[in-house]
Amino acid sequence: MNQNIPLAEKLRPKTLEEVLGQEHLTGEKGTIRKMIENNTLNSLIFWGPPGTGKTTLAEIVSEKSGRNFYKLSAVSSGVKDVRDIIEDAKNQNLFSGKSPILFIDEIHRFNKSQQDSLLHAVEKGWIVLIGATTENPSFEVVSALLSRSQVYILKALSYEKLEELIDTASERYNKDEGTDFKILEKEAFIQYSGGDARKLINSVELVLNQYKNSDTNEIINADVLSVLQETMALYDKNGEQHYDIISAFIKSMRGGDPNGAVYWLARMIAGGEDIKFIARRMLILAAEDIGLANPNALVIANNCFQAVNVIGNPESRIILSETAVYLAVSPKSNSAYMAINDALALVKQTGNLPVPLHLRNAPTKLMKDLDYGKEYKYAHSYDGNFVEQDFLPQEIRDVKIYEPGNNATEKKIYEELKKKWTNKY
Repeated sequence: MNQNIPLAEKLRPKTLEEVLGQEHLTGEKGTIRKMIENNTLNSLIFWGPPGTGKTTLAEIVSEKSGRNFYKLSAVSSGVKDVRDIIEDAKNQNLFSGKSPILFIDEIHRFNKSQQDSLLHAVEKGWIVLIGATTENPSFEVVSALLSRSQVYILKALSYEKLEELIDTASERYNKDEGTDFKILEKEAFIQYSGGDARKLINSVELVLNQYKNSDTNEIINADVLSVLQETMALYDKNGEQHYDIISAFIKSMRGGDPNGAVYWLARMIAGGEDIKFIARRMLILAAEDIGLANPNALVIANNCFQAVNVIGNPESRIILSETAVYLAVSPKSNSAYMAINDALALVKQTGNLPVPLHLRNAPTKLMKDLDYGKEYKYAHSYDGNFVEQDFLPQEIRDVKIYEPGNNATEKKIYEELKKKWTNKY
């Protein structure tokens, strides 16, 4: 065996049974397994964290379905590369009858024109597209391509699976190198890998190589740290601490503490958390916890989300920090959040109440004859562009759903509502 082959490559799964942690796709009732068995392969997008097996799974699908396999990286490939492969695939179809697979790694990095260049070939069946992405396809893949593909989510490997992988990697290393290493502590390896299986195996190989000619055969966390020379934040992106820290981050902003907000933000950034995930959570907080007390908060949070998509790391930390501080010091109100929750509860309780006649649209003569829209009062025809009338179904006409919050902005809203809606406020 070629000793220059990296350990990660030696351990790359060759069958569905060997793929780690994706049993929902590869197991006995898994959708990918069924697709291969039934020979019903459609275009796919694999979405999941780095090192969860997206490329490996695509290669196995190609092998087991008996299709030729083309691979492109969206980082280094352009429209010409795509068109060349499509042309070659068309010629293959004339002879083999099986559309080859075009695998595009990091497909989210393709711009719209590059993604559009795939559409015709996918529609005609010249290729079966398999895209891999670490980003939410809903945001990163054009809708036309997304509608023609089935999205499958690859799960982050559990702590137990990562421990199992360390054992597998060390056993294979010992077998190939004639060594007798025992890894007694695994936390440092797992923290360093960030859940990335490839990075985990590479780090095991690197550490064991360093100690191969030493008297040490029992590896502990301190040995790993001394080789990797990296301070690892104690943050598990995929485990319980992920939820605990994002919870602390949100509660710090909700509670008006910019110090806590920035500290927990730093913990997430140092731990390698997805910056888009952080930005999305701030968008939700801006609407749920600040709301009408400061409507600009939603604008700021949305601008933050757009900016981190463009800027990326490491500069995004500045934008995230500015937004977190702004949200933390903003006045708070959950009145809009409570209003929609109460409205949904009311709908569930009362069912599909009829729309009052005066609010109905009347595009035909028959509808007009049935008094659709007859008593509707056009607000702009009245003083102050307002006239009191019913906008709720008759059965719940007196219900008050929106309750203004106790803050400067909504106090003004409340005073205005009292002037207009004397029977409700």
